[in-house]
Amino acid sequence: MSGLGAFKGRWFVVKIGGELAADRPKLAGSVGAAVRAFLDAGVRVAVIHGGGPQATELTNKLGLTPRMVAGRRVTDEATLEVVKMTLAGQVSVDVAAAFRLAGVPALCTTGVSAGLIDARKRPPKVITGAGPEPIDLGLVGDVTDVNTALFERLSEAGLVPVLGSLSGDAQGQVFNINADTVATRVAAKLRAAKLFLVSNVPGVLADKNDPSTRIPTLTPAEAQEKIALGVIQGGMIPKVEESLSMLEEGIEAIHIVGISPAHALLGEAQGAGSFGTAFLRNR
Repeated sequence: MSGLGAFKGRWFVVKIGGELAADRPKLAGSVGAAVRAFLDAGVRVAVIHGGGPQATELTNKLGLTPRMVAGRRVTDEATLEVVKMTLAGQVSVDVAAAFRLAGVPALCTTGVSAGLIDARKRPPKVITGAGPEPIDLGLVGDVTDVNTALFERLSEAGLVPVLGSLSGDAQGQVFNINADTVATRVAAKLRAAKLFLVSNVPGVLADKNDPSTRIPTLTPAEAQEKIALGVIQGGMIPKVEESLSMLEEGIEAIHIVGISPAHALLGEAQGAGSFGTAFLRNR
């Protein structure tokens, strides 16, 4: 594909929101087709997926009460069991099926497997949008290490590693981690050329109710200003903050892009800001 040849041998990391997994044909025809095109151009690809909507649905079915703080899930023991069932089970299988439909050789697992992603419990922290007091998110982890050698070996074997955003430590503890956080850390460690955060949202919007107000590109300073002004709010804040924190750690560009139209991800890969919002270190 035109424009992708320049990235031959480099890594692209693609994060897909759990809400996209239910419609397998749509996921296959959009993200799956783009990943297939990346592979055909010689680009190495890793995929991270979330499962928030599925976890919330199962939590409600089990009579539990989901607790969210500024777009982040509080994870107690019961919630962790739910997240394991959805991320490593339902969503993982749905993504695997969609990628197989697209001809993508996906190996779907979680960051716990073979120590692909190590983590430790996140200490209480002040969270943007949640007031001045530190918040304890429970069994939520911070990434401490990424087994880049294993990612490389999987790629060399012709496979695309597809990970649900669970991680663990050497003592056997499992942690839930925001999928955007995992994706940014993996992309940084792999020194990815591009990180794509794919969801139903077509990018950062000046008016969240009007897709035509999509902002094509943002520098870190411009993005911080949008957060301060309330243009970027809710669940988009942690997504943007994770993106900004990783720009200086080796990722060349981070793109927030929607799943529609079907060629949005591929088009954004070929031209920053064409279909989403691209975060660039410099203009």
